[in-house]
Amino acid sequence: MSEQGEQHEQWQAPPEGPALGRLLQDLASEMNLLGHGFAGASGLHTTDVQALLAIMRAAPEPGRSGGGITPGRLGEELGLSSGAVTAVLDRLERAGHIRRSRDTADRRLVLVHYLPGAGRMAAEWFAPVARRTETVRAEFTSAELAAVARFLGRITGELADLRRDR
Repeated sequence: MSEQGEQHEQWQAPPEGPALGRLLQDLASEMNLLGHGFAGASGLHTTDVQALLAIMRAAPEPGRSGGGITPGRLGEELGLSSGAVTAVLDRLERAGHIRRSRDTADRRLVLVHYLPGAGRMAAEWFAPVARRTETVRAEFTSAELAAVARFLGRITGELADLRRDR
């Protein structure tokens, strides 16, 4: 375990105020660094990786039709201009990660879809992250995990609202 992991393992009682904020900053930083590493290893820009994640989140559940995200919505989610979104999508399409298609209900709309086979490199890169996440998750009770999930969901939603409101 890293020194940072050992420092954070000290919490027996819930951290308060600045300590909790620091833990969240540390988590965000590590996730960001992992994303940068993946971007570099796969020949993508970090913005491309963020776009891929947004496109993946918009994908339909297995066995359901539909899904996809419009370039405009992607730009809103990432805070990019339409020109920047076009450049990102062009790079991702050339790399074989996404496809663009017209919406069947409204042919004026373009939808961006994540290609299923495009995730192999990401799956390989992030498999160790999933294993370590599972190792840590196994140390907690269902009730503890429910509280953590509720907290993370709420704080993520609040921060997304703050970002959109600015």
